Amino acid sequence: MELNEQQLQRRESLQAIREMGIDPFPPEPYNVSVTAKDIKDHYEDDKLNYKDISIAGRLMRRRIMGKASFAELQDETGKIQIYVNRDEICPGEDKSLYNTLFKKLLDIGDIIGVKGYVFTTQVGEISIHVTGLKLLCKALNPLPMPKEVDGKVFDAFTDPEQRYRMRYVDLIVNPKVREIFKKRSRAISSMRNFLDDKGYMEVETPILQPIPGGAAARPFITHHNALDIPLYLRIANELYLKRLLVGGYRGVYEFAKDFRNEGMDRTHNPEFTQMELYVAYKDYNWMMDLTEAMLRSIAEEVTGDTSVKFGDKTIDFGEPFERLTLFGAIEKYTGKNLHGKSEDEIRAIAKELKVEVDENMGSGKMIDEIFGEHVEHHLTQPTFIKDYPVSMSPLTKKHREDPTLTERFELIINGKEIANCYSELNDPIDQRERFEEQAKLLERGDDEAMFIDEDFLRSLEYGMPPTAGIGIGIDRLVMLLTDQSSIQEVLFFPQMRPIKRED
Repeated sequence: MELNEQQLQRRESLQAIREMGIDPFPPEPYNVSVTAKDIKDHYEDDKLNYKDISIAGRLMRRRIMGKASFAELQDETGKIQIYVNRDEICPGEDKSLYNTLFKKLLDIGDIIGVKGYVFTTQVGEISIHVTGLKLLCKALNPLPMPKEVDGKVFDAFTDPEQRYRMRYVDLIVNPKVREIFKKRSRAISSMRNFLDDKGYMEVETPILQPIPGGAAARPFITHHNALDIPLYLRIANELYLKRLLVGGYRGVYEFAKDFRNEGMDRTHNPEFTQMELYVAYKDYNWMMDLTEAMLRSIAEEVTGDTSVKFGDKTIDFGEPFERLTLFGAIEKYTGKNLHGKSEDEIRAIAKELKVEVDENMGSGKMIDEIFGEHVEHHLTQPTFIKDYPVSMSPLTKKHREDPTLTERFELIINGKEIANCYSELNDPIDQRERFEEQAKLLERGDDEAMFIDEDFLRSLEYGMPPTAGIGIGIDRLVMLLTDQSSIQEVLFFPQMRPIKRED
């Protein structure tokens, strides 16, 4: 590997540190008694707590002034100023810890531990007076530190391509990014607590599956050498969770990593997280009420309010969510009534609306394309779109009032699908017929159509209670709660195109 000048200098410093008899990567643990945030939040409340503290973090800035220096230490919670006096950390004749290590061989980004006491400087800044200092890890690559001149920031680490590829650097130098992921963690915890309080059980189901079921999507395929069979990364965990309801559980949920071999854009990543919940003896109307209450609770927990700012919009989780039928919404925004139309009629309407369709598409796929092109972007506030045609919902119970429809809803917020729910189909004969229709679409070239899952059909023949099931896209929900327009901003390590290297 070819090293630049700064990398070479840091390696020279590394060697000099070793020659001083100091281990730049010491093996023993370092006791941390307090964080930067703890000190700033509570120092003035009770100074007695901070007479003898120990803290660790990265050295981020340094201002050397002869025998004494000020520096900035950054830990997980934020930054705090430290004051280092040569004679305090080097009480004997040997002053090398300060004169050589601290002043010359430490670099921005090095991880250090300091002991000392907290005080307030003459200008009123809460700081740590260092009485002991230890190098905990020598950083061999320089950080891309922004510079601020006259209130303007230069050389900030803002290029998305670099930030996503080197998220570890992004998290160090862009504190706001760390806050996004803290909110993501809180959102998941809040959802889990909400469901646990209802008495539902969190479970785990297979990621490697012999048949990719539970959604209309193109799967990733791999091969198991010992069994000599193809396996698929799951596109959904629905069919396994339903098997558990057959087995007798009342309500189960799972936070699942799912994988779909599809395009990448600002709202799609091939690996994504969703929560799926299945509750026996309930229907999609009940699930609308539960979903509304859960998302309202999560928004308040994560942001402190039921109204969330997203760009120049305000998403209001506090108001009752609007409920529209799919065909009603399409007619509202296009003037076209698709209900009861044949496949040829829908294809003609799609072409009239300038929606791209092909001969491989069934009526359900074309309706979905029309909705996506002409309706979805109008739905800013949380809206339940319900009552989908049977051809679009092969796992859903038929509507109790109109057998050409199903009892299904999607929750749309800010023009994007956030959740998908069914009154689950539990008639094994009807389910087999729906799977067979999907198999015909697969033969016609629809690579997102569903496979026939014989074991799942067999489980239904043992009897599954009436059930409501929902999948909620965690990544998209977090985007809303953190005001992020790109899914890559809420994934620690989004999928990236390989770097093209010149020979």
